[in-house]
Amino acid sequence: MRTGPRSASDLPSRLAVRLVFVVLGGTQGGWMARIPAIRDAVGLDTAEWGVLSTASAFGDVIALVLVTVLIGRVGNRLLSLAAATLVLANAPLLAGASTVPALVAGLALWGLSATFLATPVNALAVAVERDAGRPLMSGFHASYSCGVLAGGALGTLAAATGTTPGAQLAWSSGVLGTLLVILAPRLPKDHPGGRPKSERRSLRHRFTPHLLVLAGVAFLGSFVEGAASQWSSVYTADQLGEGAALGATTYTCFSVAILAGRLFGDRLPDRRTALRVCLLTLLTGVIVTLAHPSLPFALTGFVLIGLGISCVLPAVIVLAGRQSDVPAGEAVSVVSIGQWPGFLLAGPAVGVLANATSLRVALGMLGVAAVGALALSGRVRAPAD
Repeated sequence: MRTGPRSASDLPSRLAVRLVFVVLGGTQGGWMARIPAIRDAVGLDTAEWGVLSTASAFGDVIALVLVTVLIGRVGNRLLSLAAATLVLANAPLLAGASTVPALVAGLALWGLSATFLATPVNALAVAVERDAGRPLMSGFHASYSCGVLAGGALGTLAAATGTTPGAQLAWSSGVLGTLLVILAPRLPKDHPGGRPKSERRSLRHRFTPHLLVLAGVAFLGSFVEGAASQWSSVYTADQLGEGAALGATTYTCFSVAILAGRLFGDRLPDRRTALRVCLLTLLTGVIVTLAHPSLPFALTGFVLIGLGISCVLPAVIVLAGRQSDVPAGEAVSVVSIGQWPGFLLAGPAVGVLANATSLRVALGMLGVAAVGALALSGRVRAPAD
């Protein structure tokens, strides 16, 4: 049974789903840009912030459990709207925290709402792409990336003009919330009340061998993205001795490359081919980065890593969501379970190995992950029509 609206491929439907991606990215970029101000308002040093920021992981775990249980019962549309509303409501509260308990609560709620939103909105994107009959998923993820960049830019402007983080996020949440109310009716509709009980699969049967392969690719891809996000600037600044400014430039080039890859990623219609091309590009980027300890190699390598990683998750989500044996939302939840620990473990794993050896050696873990993902990609089958 088709779960999209009568004309899910029309422009308003695509805009509605893109807006939800922007909500997630814009709020994330907005509050992350103001971390120094939020930290100072609570009275924390960098080490204390590092410890307390792990509170979001508790929310992540709760969200993964809840969305795995609810996705086949409530439906993607309702879950997306509920989670997006929670993201927008929590953002100004998190940004305006002035005590440790308020900060911890805000971070935990952020992890819960953001992780909860990711699964159903990706399932909605699968539905829109299926009904449109052409690749769209990379463009949806580009909307998220644009949201992160726009939120970060707004945070920079707010900081420069003396606007408090709470006021900044309240304003942006108000604008995005208004747009969400306007476009919400255009989101793809689910089966009324979710899928009938007789059609639901048990959790055990949801984890098919093929979805476990895709979850493995998602884990390894997220490991690379998480490690590159956290260590690209440190590698250039400290390992290469180029300083903080060029370190930030390396991270910026990596981030822009991800956006560029997502903007053009839908031009490869075969998702299995796209996945392998991306993973090969990613592996090439790791090899270039580590081939010679110099700035040109680092910049070129991290750009290639960004281009390679940009469309790995979009391709995996489509390949999972368009299988015939598991509904899209439930399939995407399996991928989400695989993806999350990869991003979480990447930073600490590279850091531990770097302390024992060097950061250049530790970044070799990215190459190992890329080779593993390439090996798994050979077992990926084509999506259903």
